Amino acid sequence: MTQTENYIRAAHLDDVRKVGRLVVAIAGHTVLLIHVDDKVYAVDNRCPHMGFPLHQGTIQDCILTCDWHYARFDLMSGGTFDPWADDLPAFPVQIRGNEVWIDLAAPADSFAHHRQRLQDGLEQGISLVISKSVIALLHQGNNATEAFRMGLDFGVRYRQSGWDTGLTIHTCMMNLLPYLDAEDKPRAIYHGLAAVARDTSNQPPRFPIQPLPQSDNPEKVSILHNWFRQFVEVRDTEGAERCLASAIRAGASQTQLAQMLFTVVTDHRYIDVGHPLDFTNKALEALDATGWHNAELVLTSLVSGYTSASRMEESRSWRSPVDLVAILQQAFETLPVALAEGKKQQGTWSGGVSLCDRTYRDRLLPILLGDNAQAISDALLTALRQGCSEVELAGIVTEASALRIAQFSTSNDFNDWDSAHHTFTFANAVHQGMRRVASLELLRAVFDAAMSVYLDRFLNVPAARLPKPDKTVENPAELLHELPELLDRQQQVNRAGELVGCYLYSGGEPKQLLALLGKLLLREDRQFHVIQEIEAAFRQYSRLGNSTAGINVLVAASRYLAAHTPTMRSQEQTYQMAYRLHRGDRLFEDVN
Repeated sequence: MTQTENYIRAAHLDDVRKVGRLVVAIAGHTVLLIHVDDKVYAVDNRCPHMGFPLHQGTIQDCILTCDWHYARFDLMSGGTFDPWADDLPAFPVQIRGNEVWIDLAAPADSFAHHRQRLQDGLEQGISLVISKSVIALLHQGNNATEAFRMGLDFGVRYRQSGWDTGLTIHTCMMNLLPYLDAEDKPRAIYHGLAAVARDTSNQPPRFPIQPLPQSDNPEKVSILHNWFRQFVEVRDTEGAERCLASAIRAGASQTQLAQMLFTVVTDHRYIDVGHPLDFTNKALEALDATGWHNAELVLTSLVSGYTSASRMEESRSWRSPVDLVAILQQAFETLPVALAEGKKQQGTWSGGVSLCDRTYRDRLLPILLGDNAQAISDALLTALRQGCSEVELAGIVTEASALRIAQFSTSNDFNDWDSAHHTFTFANAVHQGMRRVASLELLRAVFDAAMSVYLDRFLNVPAARLPKPDKTVENPAELLHELPELLDRQQQVNRAGELVGCYLYSGGEPKQLLALLGKLLLREDRQFHVIQEIEAAFRQYSRLGNSTAGINVLVAASRYLAAHTPTMRSQEQTYQMAYRLHRGDRLFEDVN
């Protein structure tokens, strides 16, 4: 093989003329040389769609057609007429005497190419194009944030009704990256982007409402906050959106904006079973990941979810046989006094560090899991009076909600999983939001979450047994080999929880377990609630560590995952095809 600058000698011209098409393996590439109208063209022999060998295709009018899925390519540029197929790599050709030389150098700006292809994949909802673009972008460098930002911007622009499950999945996947093996990080971004593409498919775009005139006055933020709250109360979407956009233009801080959003989403009880608050938290986390790029478009995408949400004041289960709304309203009236008393006691609660604090916390959990709604409300108020911070209280309620899933009885109807799941992901979102802005208004959601834990109590009859610390094995690593096969079968909920608990109590490495659970999540087709569940559990485990409470959270997550697997796994098949194409595998070729 002779090489001059970027050109490599590929074949004798007479050999190409003789057969018309000649496949050559050269410098790690499988190249198809085509002689048409006394010209020689060089293209990759693999169809960029799914790798079928193009030397078996059809050529007419300088258009090469793959005979498998009939993707068509311009021989001169490699450009496709069928965007789902991606462009075909074409290589410059020089004829030197009786020899064919080709330039295999990569395009000058492959990053821009793959970025554009990702945009194309989102616009046309083509999972294979999305996966190939993501793999290429992340292979070139740490471009996960850029790919995530593109999906975020696309999702808030091209769905008229605004933020929904697709963008929530997208943000969950971004949050999961630190826990995943390196090979699974592009897979996670792909799942998120594909969810955004699915949510925006065939949807009209969103045309945001412009801010009020002269909205550059920071002093106006407080009154805009009040107007925003009033408009959401009467379900005036346009008025509320214009107030929020104006507050952003007026220079409202990130804390002020979070306060505005968390206030309206908690003015009514547990709206839409917690989704709007979880979506709000995810939108704020998405902006954290992108440096608050495009905050106005992102945050205003939430407003229609606030104004259209159902309110638990209107729900029979929150009014009868026990009027939970009345209990909460009474508690909210005393919240300012309880907080003021608690401020004097701050420091006696230290996140469960001291023995007395742990003892009190352990007394609170059984009350939260009990059957007396008034006692639950009273216990929360007492904790605040005794110095428990808003963040600490939100964390304890989240632990209680996780126990509902860890002890969920499989004798329940399958759909009952979602009731316990909604409580947990809502409680987690409240806890994450409280860490951002510990406000009196958001504190109301801690009480809402506790009432939802109360309503879920029958899902633990009979309660599934939690793994015990004294049930251990000598080699916990072997348990991880069993878990993937276990989740290939149905009805393995209890065994999955037992295995995870035994692994951690036996001294197994938590990072390996988290990475494996992430991998097992990503091999399945997208399931919104399962993705929410795993992301929330990982966040809570990171806080609690390998304590009994932390282990129970992962037991809950593994049981929920086991209950919702296996699936068809078509998304994983698409990703694997994209990955093998990126790696250069000869999927269907037989070249000596």
